[in-house]
Amino acid sequence: MSPRLVSLCTELGISSQLLVTRGLCECEEACRLDIAETGADGKDHLLVPAAASAWRDLRTAADGDGISLFIVSAFRSVDRQTEIVRRKLEAGACIEDILTVCAPPGFSEHHTGCAVDLSTPGSRALEVAFERTSAFAWLCAHAAEFGFHLSYPVGNPSGYQYEPWHWCFKDVQPVHPLDAVR
Repeated sequence: MSPRLVSLCTELGISSQLLVTRGLCECEEACRLDIAETGADGKDHLLVPAAASAWRDLRTAADGDGISLFIVSAFRSVDRQTEIVRRKLEAGACIEDILTVCAPPGFSEHHTGCAVDLSTPGSRALEVAFERTSAFAWLCAHAAEFGFHLSYPVGNPSGYQYEPWHWCFKDVQPVHPLDAVR
């Protein structure tokens, strides 16, 4: 872990033992980002170029099937993640509870510029009830075609609560059948 992350985690009361026990992996902060989508509020949601392109393709396909999806959150810097954790601590939450719903700074998939938190009209953002929407059913059936995967299913090994809204782009290149025999 970088000295900066050690310092941030120590400041927030996050022990290295907790990180090891949970098996959390450090996530490198993206440096090249594109606008994947501009929200209704005018906020630009940023992703690395490959993820932004894949997101736009996914959203177009969903639209074609009558499914409306939008980004609630995308790229998030280590500094922004630190602010989020700090705000929760200042509100009186204990670090163990915070870390079931929020990654430690330096350990969030959002840092990579590949993760998106999604919603659909009529669904409250960042709520488990998203799993009961036709948008979630569509994502389960089609998101992998665009390289997106549900990061935190029920009982995930990272110790995060179930997050049906959190999807991450994994740039997997298709394997040509002849490559497997070479």
